[in-house]
Amino acid sequence: MRRKLLGSLALVVLGIVVAFPMFGATYKVMTVTSTPEFCSSCHEIVPAVEGWRASTHVNNKKGLVAKCIDCHLPPPEDTARFFTMKSYHGLKDVVGHLLHGSSGYDKAAAREDLYAEITNDTCLRCHENVTQLPYNRGAMLAHRSVVNPLPGMEKKCVDCHYDLVHTEKRMFMYSQARDLPYHAKGLRTLARAGSGGRDE
Repeated sequence: MRRKLLGSLALVVLGIVVAFPMFGATYKVMTVTSTPEFCSSCHEIVPAVEGWRASTHVNNKKGLVAKCIDCHLPPPEDTARFFTMKSYHGLKDVVGHLLHGSSGYDKAAAREDLYAEITNDTCLRCHENVTQLPYNRGAMLAHRSVVNPLPGMEKKCVDCHYDLVHTEKRMFMYSQARDLPYHAKGLRTLARAGSGGRDE
């Protein structure tokens, strides 16, 4: 009986000795690879990170910063999906980088892929107050029509806010220095006169 107890205790100690360092190493790897600095270590992603740095997702009056993983991955609380999608995107990007280099990176296609993947819930994790904007009734009603759409009238946040983050800017658009607030450009899917289709 005593040998059995000692054997079980040894297995528990061995499990702790092995498991904690493995957990710590995994956590460290995930933390380091979830930073914008790591993302920009690939040459083709540098313009996206620079656009993000110049956007109001970094420069805003509240001092809040939305990092890459906040928009590009499921919430970390959804652990299984977060790790699965992080691994998938990481491997896809590394393979693309190694096989095609920066010349094989299609920025427009990557943007459209993101628009297809991103959900309104992703945006609402941070922007939960968009339906309560008494100082801007037009924006409040527009957001309410997206958050609580009528059947057949469903839209996505990125249908109007497609220019918000990853756009090439010549200067940092610090909201503290701007006279006018950011305004969405309207639905991309509406045809402009003479454009014959999607407004890019």
